Amino acid sequence: MQTFSLDGHPHVALCDLLKLEGLADSGGAAKQLIDDGMVSVNGQTELRRRCKITSGQQVEMMGQTIVVTD
Repeated sequence: MQTFSLDGHPHVALCDLLKLEGLADSGGAAKQLIDDGMVSVNGQTELRRRCKITSGQQVEMMGQTIVVTD
């Protein structure tokens, strides 16, 4: 399980989070993973590329979990 800190920001876009955490090599690759239904947020498949991920949410992809904190 990984942790991602928002560092005072209110949210991070889902595609940006995947790229920043190294789960996708590029923004384009992140968008493709989301489009393919490979990413879930709080246990629900998420298809919105720019979904706003806020503190307390969990993002899962291919067995890896990212917990977002303040």
